[in-house]
Amino acid sequence: MHPPKPAARPERVSLLRYLRLFRQDILSAQPAKLYRAKMAEFRTPFFRSYLVNQPDLVREVLQARPMAFPKSDRIGAGLRPLLGNSVFLTNGEKWLRQRRIIDPAFEGGRLRDTFPAMVAAGRAAVGRLGEGEIEIEAITSHAAADVIFRTLFSLPIEDETASAVFHEFRDYQRSQPILNLAAFVPGPAWMPRLHRARTRATARAIRGLIAGLTEARQADIAAGTAPNDLATKIMTTRDPETGETFDAAEMVDQVAIFFLAGHETSASAMAWALYLLAREPEVQERVAAEVAEFPENPSFSDLSRLKLTRDVFREALRLYPPVPMMVRETTRPERFRDRDLPKGAQVVISPWHLHRHERIWERPDEFDPDRYATENGKAGLREAYIPFSAGPRVCTGAGFAMAEGPLLLAMLVRAFRFAPVAGRDPVPVAHLTVRAKDGIWLTLARR
Repeated sequence: MHPPKPAARPERVSLLRYLRLFRQDILSAQPAKLYRAKMAEFRTPFFRSYLVNQPDLVREVLQARPMAFPKSDRIGAGLRPLLGNSVFLTNGEKWLRQRRIIDPAFEGGRLRDTFPAMVAAGRAAVGRLGEGEIEIEAITSHAAADVIFRTLFSLPIEDETASAVFHEFRDYQRSQPILNLAAFVPGPAWMPRLHRARTRATARAIRGLIAGLTEARQADIAAGTAPNDLATKIMTTRDPETGETFDAAEMVDQVAIFFLAGHETSASAMAWALYLLAREPEVQERVAAEVAEFPENPSFSDLSRLKLTRDVFREALRLYPPVPMMVRETTRPERFRDRDLPKGAQVVISPWHLHRHERIWERPDEFDPDRYATENGKAGLREAYIPFSAGPRVCTGAGFAMAEGPLLLAMLVRAFRFAPVAGRDPVPVAHLTVRAKDGIWLTLARR
């Protein structure tokens, strides 16, 4: 039996019905044909949207001509209350400047420096767990938030401010879909965006807490007492072209996206990975055997030993990509697959559909971490695997996530055996990331 997948909507529905379905969950609002189509067109009275599943066209948008397909502000309409003008939402020269300042903090050597903080967060996560039925998304959210605060601000999650940000963010995640309904209607920046009161309130609370952290760090930097962590690195890095650093307001925007990208997405992927292992006890025991040879006090180089564990995490990212859709916009008329795309059209790249595409992957809906040793799996990785996007706008923290995910997965499986809870199969839905509608419930037993 395949792991859960949202039921597709009927082929033809009214625009009003589609909007209602979309508001509830963008995954089940899509028709089944998108798992087979190379390209699909969707028209509304306000804009045209083209979902692109053909690998060479995906490369054209993300890698060959990325500046010709900037991020659509339809995404920003929903996320701007929390993320402001962060690197996730900006385009053009502003985005280029932000990446020039941010990218050095996530280079290989810096990742090695942050590894001990990841290990400490993993030990803390294992220490918080006990036996019995547990909602595992809450556990992985806690663990991923701990990793972010330890690596970014040298604070464990037990710190009062860190804990407050974590709990406010959980509220925000459940209140805000990936796209706000106002994203369907074009209009000027001053036009009301119809955010829920709860969404606005939690965004203000989170940004206020982050502002306090960044102001305190600025004072530490000025006094010469700041720790050598990611926040210090980013706040002291100068744009090589202008010599400028981020000011306080810009840093709040960037920390907000680091928390979203580094906490929310990692938590989602780890929770689904543990669920998939719980469903497949044979694979789980193979992981446990691999992890038994993993050092208790690992170094960064030891991660190379976790080959199967890495592929389990990779397969979880394929089946349940945390960010299921990416929206770009044409800046001029384009022609894709003998169709004319007007200027201003949406181009949707959907990892959710690309990762399960029936023309690309063998047994696309099955959990099979061994597929990456096959020719089909290797080809899929090259052609149709983009959990972190691709090209110049690839997620800055992709390497960070691929270290954190297998490491924490290994530490949890070494300590506990995971099993599904009968009658509580999770239902995937897309909020800010792909989560389970009513959580992911697993039974834990100590090994």
